[in-house]
Parts: sequence; C-alpha cells; structure tokens
Amino acid sequence: MEELIRKLLVEMGENPDREGLKKTPDRVAKSLSFLTKGYRENVDEIINGAVYKEKCNDMVIVKDIEFYSMCEHHILPFYGKCHIGYIPDGKVIGVSKLVRITEVYARRLQLQERLTRSIASLIKDKLNPKGVGIVMEAQHMCMTMRGVEKQHSKMVTSAMLGLFRRQETRLEFLDLIKR
Repeated sequence: MEELIRKLLVEMGENPDREGLKKTPDRVAKSLSFLTKGYRENVDEIINGAVYKEKCNDMVIVKDIEFYSMCEHHILPFYGKCHIGYIPDGKVIGVSKLVRITEVYARRLQLQERLTRSIASLIKDKLNPKGVGIVMEAQHMCMTMRGVEKQHSKMVTSAMLGLFRRQETRLEFLDLIKR
C-alpha cells in the first residue's frame, strides 16, 4: 500500500521525498488500515456470548453512538450519530456490544443506507427481537468539502423492522431519541 500512496503523491504533483512527505505513505497506510478495520473483525467474536435470557419486553434504546465511516464513492469520511432501539423477545444484548457492532460496520467503505440496514439486520438475526429501529444521522465530507459544498447538511437514514414498522412504536422510538 505504501508504494501505491507514494505513486499517488507523484500523480498529485507532489514530491514524496520532501521532508514533510517522507513518512506519509507509511502514515496513510496505517490510517487506512485503522479506518477499514471492520473488514478484519468478526461480529460473533465481538458479541462474545453477551446475549442473555431476560423477560424484558419493553423498548431498549442506546442513542447518540458516535460513528466514523468512509464513503465508498469518494473514500472521504462521513460521521455522525447512531440511535439503536429494540424490543426484546426473551433475549437482550450487552449494551456495549451495540456500540461495537456499529463500529464494525462503520469501519468499512460504506453507504449510509447500507450501514443502517446492516446494523438492524444483525440485531434482528442475533436477538430475534419483536422489533428493531435504527436511525443514523451524518455529515458527509463528499458534500461539504467538494461537490455541492453544503456545510450544514446532514443525511438521515432509518431502518424499522418488526413492531417498529407500526406507527405508534416508531413514534415512541423517534420521540425518545430526540430527548
């Protein structure tokens, strides 16, 4: 990867041998490895058995989960907050695991729409809850730094499964994440 980055610097019109850029190929390679570590992580290992039998059937919400991802179209960052809700049906998951699941999927080249759906689908598959709701809101550097250059725009995506497709459940979830 370092040689590719070195060639990229040359193509950009830079001198990769100048003082400020000598270590840049190594730094960029390490940075990209970190930013895409989700490809090398296993969700089952991250969950690590932290699914528990519990007679809870009320909505569980973790909101304001910060995430950072990379747009697959421009390989520029997008970042924001993820809100996760689910209604258990005999099983709950350790709260930190929801944050870690978000991180695994965010640390891949992504579309925000796919990222939202991937998190919802995984929770559905692992817990078989009565419903899952995910809302993600993010700023995309491909829109703020280039292209339309709209500094304050945010993209909001949602995935509503099971009971969250019912209007009253959806509205309760949306009201609770706004507080």
